[in-house]
Amino acid sequence: MALRLSTGLRDKLLGEGSFKEIMADGVVRIFPGTQPTSADDAEGATQLVQITLASGTFTAGAADNGLEFGTASGGILAKSSGEVWSGVASVTGTAGWFRFYANDLTTGASTTQARFDGSISTSGAQLNMSSTAITAGATTTIDSFTITFPAS
Repeated sequence: MALRLSTGLRDKLLGEGSFKEIMADGVVRIFPGTQPTSADDAEGATQLVQITLASGTFTAGAADNGLEFGTASGGILAKSSGEVWSGVASVTGTAGWFRFYANDLTTGASTTQARFDGSISTSGAQLNMSSTAITAGATTTIDSFTITFPAS
């Protein structure tokens, strides 16, 4: 299964910059259940945890504690190697999918905002975690995050 890009992200990639630039200083939110059909759709679930730089406080529109990607190589874009992507869970549940939001962190249904969705599992998903169990008050860390782009 492929990542689900929002219409807004696809449009921005056609004229406003690179994937890395568009998604710079964004955040990841992890949700329970099945991901929506489209990244344009509303989340429809309460987030379990928000992932920021070293669990730091994130304010939409500000670069502080936003997540960064490193330099693309061979069609692969990965999280910056020196960053710790983590967050303290607000709710207990089982991780089912994630949404990576651009720095503006616009939630709800939208066809203009840059964001993408993917599934979560312990293997074979867009985001593989050692455990999908999320516990309120505990820190969740994403050790590895890569996006592979097609050759053409």
